[in-house]
Amino acid sequence: MKKICALVLGLLGAMNPLFAQRSNVSATPPMGWNSWNHFAEKVTEADVRAAADALVSSGMRDAGYVYVNIDDTWEGKRDAQGVIHTNDKFPDMKGLADYVHSKGLKLGIYSSPGPSTCAGYEGSYGHEDEDARTYAAWGIDYLKYDQCSFGDIIEQQAGGDQDKAASIQRAAYEKMHQAIMKAGRPMVYSFCQYGLYAVWQWGPDAGANLWRTTGDISDHWDRMSLIGFDQDGLEKFAGPGHWNDPDMLEIGNGGMTRSEYEVHMSLWAMLSAPLLAGNDLSKMTPETKSILMNRDVIAVDQDPLGHQAKRLWVEGPMEIWGKDLSGGRRVIAYFNRGEAAFDFDPRLSILAPLHGVRFKDLWSGNTIVLNEKSRLLVPRHGVLLLRQQ
Repeated sequence: MKKICALVLGLLGAMNPLFAQRSNVSATPPMGWNSWNHFAEKVTEADVRAAADALVSSGMRDAGYVYVNIDDTWEGKRDAQGVIHTNDKFPDMKGLADYVHSKGLKLGIYSSPGPSTCAGYEGSYGHEDEDARTYAAWGIDYLKYDQCSFGDIIEQQAGGDQDKAASIQRAAYEKMHQAIMKAGRPMVYSFCQYGLYAVWQWGPDAGANLWRTTGDISDHWDRMSLIGFDQDGLEKFAGPGHWNDPDMLEIGNGGMTRSEYEVHMSLWAMLSAPLLAGNDLSKMTPETKSILMNRDVIAVDQDPLGHQAKRLWVEGPMEIWGKDLSGGRRVIAYFNRGEAAFDFDPRLSILAPLHGVRFKDLWSGNTIVLNEKSRLLVPRHGVLLLRQQ
């Protein structure tokens, strides 16, 4: 049966380059680094090279973080032929891509379907084919496509008709997907349009490997937790090659406690979300490294089954989430969103089938055998993350 399935997939790929490309990128959620959360509009080529160096020297590359993604403000002007050029902060994008590739990493870039990006730089509106060819020539491996000024175009053309607005947005994102396909270089394609028009329902068919489901994250407990826990109900739309994206990681930027950052990492892993670090990699503390490079937690995110977790139980600020892993194993996460430590009751009916099962606590490394007397104490703004052994 496996040989037959492989043959069918091979034939599909041979007949349909779209199928072949999308089956070869983002089989698991993308992992890497993005410049925006820490550097924002100040990012330079030197910063990106330093990030690539740090991914290697810190061990993050070997833990799976391979994408080095440049966000907004790299763009210069177009020439008479409509070809985009970089600005003075990025004097040699092809040379930068070669450098990143020499480190065993991949380079990502940023644009918008509108005439300008969020920071007011040159967008791809009307130049999708030229830009996709340019990215391919530079050696780009990942494109984040941010709605920004295209929202004004949607408003003008749709006139308040939501169905028409959704159709206009989809067409714009699909247009760049087709341009990438024609350019001939496989790229991870990230839709950044804030979950508008139920993108998870049509994103995969429009070429997305991942799509934002929310507005922007920030380095604060309230914002991170709101975004993360609001993902419940979207699990049926995620799977190999196409992922819900609750935005980038804030771990290491200093706005949350260790316990809160462990919730952040645990929740994103349970959600099979992209893991794109957003901190200054050259100045990571041992604590930050230990959170970002917890191999057990990363394995939960990168499990090849590609199932996104779902909420199993909630009472006030206490939540229990479950996720199926390959090999028939399970991960259970006990989240405490409250303001004091909390003992989860091991006698909850949803936990009864797990009694007698051995679990590994993925943050402490301890082994736990669940039963009616198990102590399931979770600190304020904390998590107990258990993987079946």
